[in-house]
Amino acid sequence: MNHRREIIICLGSSCFSRGNKSLLKIIQRFINHNGLTDKVYFRGDHCFGECNEGPNIKIGGKVYNHVSEDNIQKILKESLQDLFKTGG
Repeated sequence: MNHRREIIICLGSSCFSRGNKSLLKIIQRFINHNGLTDKVYFRGDHCFGECNEGPNIKIGGKVYNHVSEDNIQKILKESLQDLFKTGG
């Protein structure tokens, strides 16, 4: 069974044009910089159906709305904090 935490970034046209293009790179850097490549599965997906609340990402099944370059680091640190403490 795969125990990796899943991060899904919405690549629908609304979220992509509202900032998920730059967030894609930030999330990838965060994963690599923090040695989480074996602990998270990062992928893009089509519209989450919450376009008015975007840009949107989903981490471990929880949707985060209004994600921006200003809050993405905090969201990643808080939602993945348990992975920093294990298997180091």
